[in-house]
Amino acid sequence: MSTTTYDVTGMTCSHCVHAVTEEVKKISGVKDVEITLVTGGASQVRVTSDADLAVDDVRAAVDEAGYELAGAPA
Repeated sequence: MSTTTYDVTGMTCSHCVHAVTEEVKKISGVKDVEITLVTGGASQVRVTSDADLAVDDVRAAVDEAGYELAGAPA
């Protein structure tokens, strides 16, 4: 198992959390998504998966939800 935290900008409400969660869960191997919403800043999206995910896959999922991946994952 692998857990990585990504910073996502533009999220402001529970709808945002739901949208990002649903898109990231579509990535093959993702087991869990937990989001700490930070209004006016970068929210933390913690993703647990079977193996390390390609950052481009996570970026595409976040983009599809209408938000932006900021910086490198932690």
